[in-house]
Amino acid sequence: MSIKIKNQMSEIMTAAWSFVRKNGYTMAEALKVAWANFKLRKAMTTKIVRFYFRKIDGSIREAFGTLAENIVPPTQGSDRKRNDSCQVYYDTEKADWRCFKKANLISIA
Repeated sequence: MSIKIKNQMSEIMTAAWSFVRKNGYTMAEALKVAWANFKLRKAMTTKIVRFYFRKIDGSIREAFGTLAENIVPPTQGSDRKRNDSCQVYYDTEKADWRCFKKANLISIA
């Protein structure tokens, strides 16, 4: 296997184990959510993606987000600490940055 594939698999397994420890998922559930997060982030780097996630209050949110550099506005450096349990995305409907807990991703449309 190439180094790139090994790193991607390591990232997916690390996320899955995090979901097992922090959210009480079974390993099967955790792997499904980890793969969905990986595929979502990869798709958002090239285009606008429609996806669904569960908000903290329990409601389901439909979002249209992207990370494509040609769509998002330029950002300035931030001194904020990175949170590995949250996925940041640019909401194209609200024209602002948003985030959600990776463990709460439901599906990609």
